[in-house]
Amino acid sequence: MHMAGIEVDKSIRLCVDSGKVELGADKTKKLLLTGEPKLVVIAANCPTNTAQELRRYGELAGVPILDYPGTSIELGVVCGRPFTVSAMAVMNAGNSEIMQAVKKK
Repeated sequence: MHMAGIEVDKSIRLCVDSGKVELGADKTKKLLLTGEPKLVVIAANCPTNTAQELRRYGELAGVPILDYPGTSIELGVVCGRPFTVSAMAVMNAGNSEIMQAVKKK
């Protein structure tokens, strides 16, 4: 899936601002076990083992995965947080069109 980087950033930010997201790989993993997330976003430099686990859980739960092209630092900045974000779970996309982007795959 190739969206212009700026669109992905805008969609993620809108999602954080208007919807409900949970940040962090551990939290995301736990939420995937319940099947609650609508989407999982994984940063490009997320540790390989963690990314593989998140993908496996996402597949089992039927939750789409969005590979964020930037680093966890960049994803943190896009989320408006002063820390790194290697993964995030989108619980409610709010006014964001991020779910349409994933469905177009």
